[in-house]
Amino acid sequence: MRLVWATVSESAGERDGIQQLLASLDDGSTGRAIAYPALSGACAVGERVLLNTTAVDLELGTGGVHFVVARAGKGVVLDDAAAGHVIKLRYTPMQRNVLAVEEQQSPHATVMAGATTLDGVPVVCCGLHSQILPVAAAVKAVDPGLKVVYVMTDGASLPLAFSDLVAAMSRERLLDETITAGQAFGGGLEAVSLHSALLAAKHVACADVIIVSLGPGITGTATPFGHGGVAQGEAINAVAALGGLPIAPLRLSFADKRPRHRGVSHHSLVALGTIALAPAVVVVPLLLPEGADAVEAALEEAGVWRRHIRRDATDTELPDTRGIAMRSMGRTPADDPVFFLAAAAAGTEAARSAVESHTVGDGG
Repeated sequence: MRLVWATVSESAGERDGIQQLLASLDDGSTGRAIAYPALSGACAVGERVLLNTTAVDLELGTGGVHFVVARAGKGVVLDDAAAGHVIKLRYTPMQRNVLAVEEQQSPHATVMAGATTLDGVPVVCCGLHSQILPVAAAVKAVDPGLKVVYVMTDGASLPLAFSDLVAAMSRERLLDETITAGQAFGGGLEAVSLHSALLAAKHVACADVIIVSLGPGITGTATPFGHGGVAQGEAINAVAALGGLPIAPLRLSFADKRPRHRGVSHHSLVALGTIALAPAVVVVPLLLPEGADAVEAALEEAGVWRRHIRRDATDTELPDTRGIAMRSMGRTPADDPVFFLAAAAAGTEAARSAVESHTVGDGG
């Protein structure tokens, strides 16, 4: 960990929950910095700030920017009162209170006190943050009236505001509500746990389809279980325990240069073959024969079909993302179409399940 004092030289843009800054550091360097007004207060040009430079020093990708820890003001530099008593980022210098959806002070406390089941609602359990765009777009392509709620877990980025993708999807109404679970914060609703966040999505936000994933910045170590991909299996277990319908997109790629992520990523194989104890619907996109053989062999060897329910997709077109660019690990659909098709196929399956349940419920 490295902390360096700096001076804000320029405001490079801001939106709800986040400021993007340029700063001149006292070590002689310059760089981009991010401030979360909810944690440090808003920063002004010329202001002295303390930056955490660790991610840049380690040359990380997603997290490769500086973060404002504190501002060198006098007296009270932040007085952002919240009604709640649940603390997130607990026992760190940045801990803050939020009004959790489960608290007695919450207007939703009565609903949450009686919420114990998902009542079969389809939940797409993603292994990567970048999968949520093709999933949500595919849901809206089937029926724009379906309400899509995103639950962000605390397996990667903790502030929801860090996700440019979620901000754009919310603006374009591909997401109708957001909920941050565990130590993650900044959603339209706050929840203490993943299970409670899922129930809030159903009973408070009235979701037709729920998408759950970690935020941007997944960790990987090339070991069997030392990666953020295990969260997909944990989410499947949570959904099944609450009586939902878990749907799992495969993480596929024929462009990734890392052998462990070519074909079916080892993240998917571990999440589905070991971590997920309950069956999920796993949708396989339409693949060319040479790619299909490799995918089939990997899934069979990992025992995925001994645990899970297979669906074979027939769609070969990507959904309309309302002008939001699809990108994952720096690659676009032109570079690696199968990655995005696999996620979209899961979204289509979820939407069709939601439409079918509405039809049955309406007596159709």
